[in-house]
Amino acid sequence: MNMIDSGRMAEATRLTRAGRLAEATALLQGALGGAATAPPADGWQGPTLDLRAEPLPEASPGGEQWLARSHANPFGRRDYRLFVPAAAANEQRPLLVMLHGCTQNPDDFAAGTAMNRLAAGAGLIVAWPGQCQTANPQRCWNWFQPTDQERARGEPSIIAGITREVMRDHSVDAGRVYVAGLSAGGAEAAVLAATYPDVYAAFGVHSGLAHGAARDVASAFQAMREPAAGRPASVGGRKMPVIVVHGDRDATVHPGNGAAVIRQAVGTLETTVERGRVPNGHAWTRTRHLDQAGQTLAEHWQVHGLGHAWSGGNAAGSYTDPRGPDASRAMLDFFLGHRNGPAAAG
Repeated sequence: MNMIDSGRMAEATRLTRAGRLAEATALLQGALGGAATAPPADGWQGPTLDLRAEPLPEASPGGEQWLARSHANPFGRRDYRLFVPAAAANEQRPLLVMLHGCTQNPDDFAAGTAMNRLAAGAGLIVAWPGQCQTANPQRCWNWFQPTDQERARGEPSIIAGITREVMRDHSVDAGRVYVAGLSAGGAEAAVLAATYPDVYAAFGVHSGLAHGAARDVASAFQAMREPAAGRPASVGGRKMPVIVVHGDRDATVHPGNGAAVIRQAVGTLETTVERGRVPNGHAWTRTRHLDQAGQTLAEHWQVHGLGHAWSGGNAAGSYTDPRGPDASRAMLDFFLGHRNGPAAAG
């Protein structure tokens, strides 16, 4: 499988060793951005839309809200969108944080995943943080930088801050807070799960990488080409519930990285395997990893024929493939089966 070409990886390594980190980082960002804009291996690609040109109304007649918010801390400021479903007064609701991929924005990602529609039916609040171009020209989350891989530092602290801000301002069940993302956003979700396991009860990684899979530009290229083990994801010995979705024709992030995310989060467990096919669409294999009580601690969806795109997504957003199983529904069903203890400070 032809992932990131060896020539660009060698050039990034050379620039890094020469101390030209800005150029090396730009090369990596270009690869990630190009990954987002290049068609998947199966040739299908959804249209690229900037839905900010036609913002959704702040509130719908049914009581749902689609809000524009911003959060800042000493490490920076990020804007975010917030979907708040109609609900009874004083009802505590789950919260899901969704992290977009390179070149995307929250409105585009929300349209492509259709997660707000599912969340409305399940009563979830959904936060959609947006990466800014001053932090990354391709709007990739900086999952590969050491300064953005630690608790209470960099981008993890900003996203965790957004999460806590929503928890503070809305009636959120602190035991049912989740994070998920696509590509660089999936890698960032793994960072959040590793650094804030007290905040997030479970996480989802679509076409992403494990926490600590890379520590610089050169190792990021290598990790995207080959599976990378990453660093231990939990603190205090806790196994972190995770759902992974990855296409076996992903030519941007090697599909083996999905298995690496599972190993990092839960280790080796007993498994069950189920196979199926979407009518007139892709076949899939779902592997469940079970704890000693027989409960599903991890799910791994391998979508056969899927490239680097959100499985089962809506063509109204970018980088989706409607022919796959519905990753949004699978993630939501998985998340609602897991809960955490109260979130701690820090």
